[in-house]
Amino acid sequence: MPWSRHRLRDQDVWAKVDTSGALVTDRDGRVEIVYKPANGAKVYRAGARNLTPTGEAPLELVAGEPAPEKADKQKTAPRPTVAPPNAVHVWTDGGARPNPGPCGLGVVIVDGDTRKEISEFLGTGTNQIAELTAILRGLQAIEDKTRPTFVYSDSAYSIGLLSQAWKAKANVELVAALREVCRAFSDLRFVKVAAHTGIPLNERCDQLVGEAITRRR
Repeated sequence: MPWSRHRLRDQDVWAKVDTSGALVTDRDGRVEIVYKPANGAKVYRAGARNLTPTGEAPLELVAGEPAPEKADKQKTAPRPTVAPPNAVHVWTDGGARPNPGPCGLGVVIVDGDTRKEISEFLGTGTNQIAELTAILRGLQAIEDKTRPTFVYSDSAYSIGLLSQAWKAKANVELVAALREVCRAFSDLRFVKVAAHTGIPLNERCDQLVGEAITRRR
C-alpha cells in the first residue's frame, strides 16, 4: 500500500493514499497515518483537511497495528468540577495550510449557557502565529477579567510560553502583547488538550480555522 509524505501541523507524517496518490479516507473524512516511514509503524488517524501534501513520491510500506486507543481519556474534556462554577472556558486553535501559508484561528468561548464563536483569517503566517493569536483573540473577548478563566489549547508551544515562562525566540512582539493581556486576569489557567482526538470543542475550533481559510481562498 502506498503512503505519501504530508505535513500535519508542525510535523511530517506519511498518509495512506491510493494508486493515484489521493488520500484514502473513511466515512468520517479521516486518514490512516504513520509518524515513521518504516514497516510495522503504528497507525494513527488524522482529518484529511489537516494534511498538506509535500509533493514527494509515495513509499510502499506495510503498516503495523493501530496505536493504543486513548479515546476514553482524550475525547473527554477536563471535568467541569475542577473549575469554579463562575469560570469562563476559552477553547482555541490556529493553523496555517500549508505552514507557512494562509492561516486562520478558531475560538469557542463558553460562559454558562452562553456560547460565542470566532473564526478569523490572518493572512500569511505560521501555525505558531495562528495558535498564539487565537489565544489572544479569545482573551480579548473576555470583558470581566476578574472571573476565573480556563484556556484550552492543543499547542504545547503556546502554553509553554504563557504558563512556564519559556523564552520567546520568535514572534517576540506577539508573545509580549499576549503576556500583557494575560497579566490583566485575576485567575487564568491553561489546559493542554490532545489534538485530533475527537474532543468536541477542540474539533469545532479546528473547523473554524478551516472555515476562515476557505472563505478567503
